[in-house]
Amino acid sequence: MKLNRVGFVGWRGMVGSVLMQRMIAEHDFSLIDQPLFFTTSQAGQPGPDLGPDSGHKIPPLVDAGDLDALARMDAIVSCQGGDYTQATHARLRSRGWCGYWLDAASTLRMAPHSTIVLDPVNRAVIERGLAAGQRDFIGGNCTVSLMMMALDGLFNAGLVEWVTVMTYQAASGGGARQMRELVAQMGAAHRSAEALLTDPGRSILDIDEAVTAALRSAQLPAAQTGYPLAGSLLPWIDRDLGEGMSREEWKGAAEANKILGHNGRAIPIESVCIRVGVLRCHSQAFTIKLKRDLPVDEIGEMVERANDWVSVVANEREPSLARLTPAAVTATLDIPVGRLRKLSLNGSGGHLAAFSVGDQLLWGAAEPLRRMLRILHQH
Repeated sequence: MKLNRVGFVGWRGMVGSVLMQRMIAEHDFSLIDQPLFFTTSQAGQPGPDLGPDSGHKIPPLVDAGDLDALARMDAIVSCQGGDYTQATHARLRSRGWCGYWLDAASTLRMAPHSTIVLDPVNRAVIERGLAAGQRDFIGGNCTVSLMMMALDGLFNAGLVEWVTVMTYQAASGGGARQMRELVAQMGAAHRSAEALLTDPGRSILDIDEAVTAALRSAQLPAAQTGYPLAGSLLPWIDRDLGEGMSREEWKGAAEANKILGHNGRAIPIESVCIRVGVLRCHSQAFTIKLKRDLPVDEIGEMVERANDWVSVVANEREPSLARLTPAAVTATLDIPVGRLRKLSLNGSGGHLAAFSVGDQLLWGAAEPLRRMLRILHQH
């Protein structure tokens, strides 16, 4: 089935905009005969400019609630969010629509009829889903996808007995409004101490007091996060599932094992998820129990060979500080993995420490959907 008609919903949002950038950069629109762009608020307005190489004259925007127009699509790519998926997907299917639904939202991830897509890691699982007639292919949780990319070599070699993860997640995981609010909070913190910073005679404690007061002030922009994030962190992300676990932490094991296609033989994965004052990249510290002890060099080679985007950073101060940071990785597809070393827990050599960084908006969101479209064209 060739994808002649592909509809895009939520293409102007944060993840959708990154998806558009990547598709234009990779000339993906040249593979689609009739791309159609949907909107929830601006139907009839001009469609987007796909660049001179696309070969398309884009028709006006179509109402994203128009089920008849949606049903004419061979595939729909939604970056509109979970509310839109809940309001639209089941209604389309109940009308007999058999096209492919690609979605960045979490709504359908754990549904039995869906496949979580991360093709450098689980291409075989995706192919099995296609062969079985599945039509819903969903992008995974951003932190989980970045973990799976980083540890791909160890997971697919069957070496992982269990993993604990400490995540340091950027404001981008909470959406564009949280990113804007973080920058506004940074500005408020700076303004509170700007005069003090220019006076070399003022104590650093005076500066600290002014910044702390600004972060605790009721005037601090905090409508999105609810709390100060600039110069701070938030030790809880997403809903409380009870027994001390957040929904974000639950996703680690649930989605990772579904990505790998593990049915009834799940790898234990435990997480503590933290939001930090970073705009875009998620970082993660891993403790990994291997099923057998291996030299660190051999482990590093296995990690680096797994896919084209992972690279191993020497466990030394300078390369770690230069490469294992959000500042170095933002807006790239790179997945650096470093701080690899053996731990002496319980006197065993089978415990491994590692640290990784990845762009939440690329491998954590847009890129798996873009690549899934390519797979559907090949299929």
